[in-house]
Amino acid sequence: MYIDTSFLQRCVKTLEMSLKLLNESDNESIEYDMYRSACVKEFEIILEQSGKLLKKALKPYFHSSKEADRLYFKDIFRHAANHSLISIEQAERWLKYRDNRNNTAHDYGEGFAEQTIVLLPQFIVDANSVIQAINSVCDD
Repeated sequence: MYIDTSFLQRCVKTLEMSLKLLNESDNESIEYDMYRSACVKEFEIILEQSGKLLKKALKPYFHSSKEADRLYFKDIFRHAANHSLISIEQAERWLKYRDNRNNTAHDYGEGFAEQTIVLLPQFIVDANSVIQAINSVCDD
């Protein structure tokens, strides 16, 4: 089975660069606002793409593809941990990332953005781990 992770990998690299530039910017500058917005958007894209691709990677663990297709986001990460694709601790963090996104979905102000920025260093590590997990399933 082949799952193309190239878009997800590019999004993670984009997030890494955006976060680097954000951290180098003056908090009061327009550049800071631009990079913060880019970070939040990449966070959202990576969150969705990770769930989508991990669901595909989980299909061999189910009796049918339809069973896997019915999984909701949080179930995907729970099953990934149950099948040792990611650790339980990573799965718990992914559930928190999703909660961050869901709890603040209608609040696109500075508060939401700053809450998300705090999560990003570990999120990048976890996103790279998911990419490795997906690729390892494909290599089997």
